[in-house]
Amino acid sequence: MLKIDINKNKKEAIQKAIDVLKDGGLIVYPTETCYGVGCDATNDKALQKLLQYKKFRGSKPISIAVSDRNMVEEYVDINEMADNIYRNFLPGPITVISIGKGNLKAPVVSASGGVGVRYPDYQFTLDLIKEFGKPITATSANMSYRSAPYDIEKLIDNLPKKSLELIDIFLDAGQLSHNEPSTVLDTTLNELSILRQGKLQFEDALVRNRKVGDIISKNTEETIKYGSDFAKRYLKEQPVLVALSGELGAGKTQFTKGIAKELGVTETVNSPTYTIINEYEYGNRVLAHMDTWRLEKIAGSGLVEHLEKGDIVVVEWADKFFGEISALCDNMNVKMYKVVIKYISLTERSIEIYEG
Repeated sequence: MLKIDINKNKKEAIQKAIDVLKDGGLIVYPTETCYGVGCDATNDKALQKLLQYKKFRGSKPISIAVSDRNMVEEYVDINEMADNIYRNFLPGPITVISIGKGNLKAPVVSASGGVGVRYPDYQFTLDLIKEFGKPITATSANMSYRSAPYDIEKLIDNLPKKSLELIDIFLDAGQLSHNEPSTVLDTTLNELSILRQGKLQFEDALVRNRKVGDIISKNTEETIKYGSDFAKRYLKEQPVLVALSGELGAGKTQFTKGIAKELGVTETVNSPTYTIINEYEYGNRVLAHMDTWRLEKIAGSGLVEHLEKGDIVVVEWADKFFGEISALCDNMNVKMYKVVIKYISLTERSIEIYEG
């Protein structure tokens, strides 16, 4: 077992890691989420060694990590939905499932032909994969069913001796930020399926709420109009929070454009993915348009301040922090509406509004 501090000697660390990968060995490497365990994703013997390390994984496939979009296209087909994700949200803590091109095998390919691809937002790892020239596996370095590892020393201390002996090199970047594992997005049907704990909490809450409206929107214009109709009927009191749930490209920002139009906002409404919160003035009031996609925590985001000022706040990806947002609204006695936007087809959307 070899451990190298990548902050002291990056070049040596990359070269030794590549030597291990070429020899069919296992490496532990850092990402923006946690430490992962990697091997040559095209090497059958290396993959079997990885399965021996992970244990008890069953039939669950293992994702691959790539260095850039060009490498992605060598191994999977990128449809319209996946292309949207790669263009707007990657690199980052997302695993995109696409249909493989047939040049990879199990366990990095599922029974249905899907391949999970990680394009990590961690420069050392991107440099390593690029220099290696092929994808490596992208699965957390913990034993199956144990917590994600953020510290090499703790990982080493917690590994059984037989598992520890399977790792050829530990690439130590120190203590990593305690970020959640990557969000998994399935784009194989050119639609988007997403799994998050917050989303489940959001959907559970809808059962206890009253549906006050629904529509099948056939185009962007109808989604905007429904947002305007919603604002006209329900956004008279302030403060109020509108929690939007919907996958990438579903129409959350278009719905918000309708709200802004009805309120009298004259500025162009854009997605706040990178700014976190966009503020739009109308009269002497403010519409705060918020996106939680890139947030690590809701505290300090500006949400509380806007609610304290009595603003209308529209939150995209509200399901990510739904438990915290819901508790906040309860404590501050702020009215919340939940808007669920779902794909029916590439153009049609189901929009449901809940009060409670």
